[in-house]
Amino acid sequence: MENLTEQDRILLRALQEDARITNQELADRAGMSASACWRRVRALEEAGVVRRYAAILDAGRAGLGFHAIAHVTLTRHDHRHVDTFIAEVARRPEVLDCFAVTGEADYHLRVVCADLDAYNRFLEAFLFRLPGIANVRTNLVLKDIKQGTALPL
Repeated sequence: MENLTEQDRILLRALQEDARITNQELADRAGMSASACWRRVRALEEAGVVRRYAAILDAGRAGLGFHAIAHVTLTRHDHRHVDTFIAEVARRPEVLDCFAVTGEADYHLRVVCADLDAYNRFLEAFLFRLPGIANVRTNLVLKDIKQGTALPL
């Protein structure tokens, strides 16, 4: 579903803003009937445009006040090391995002945990023990200015 209609974009913007919006409110925003809106949202879900619905939490208020970006470099791109790294990182709840990137590092991880001690435990007990890790450089997030929770449709 590469070609989104303007109605699709209206529906998706509204759902990104508030996924708990009623179908009737959603239909009203898009200028369509409730039944047509329901069918269109289901089609967007089935096409994979809408992958899932989630609550966006305030990390600090949830007791997760430490936020860092870890830049990870592997020793070499042996498929076993890469596969292990990806599988293990995907299992870690502290890792909110993992991006394979170009540049000096191979991966950038967005990590959230309770405090500096918890982050050190994450590094020492987990990340540094993975095979093939050559280097981990950490940048501390000082202030959350804008969090990407919605695609620009």
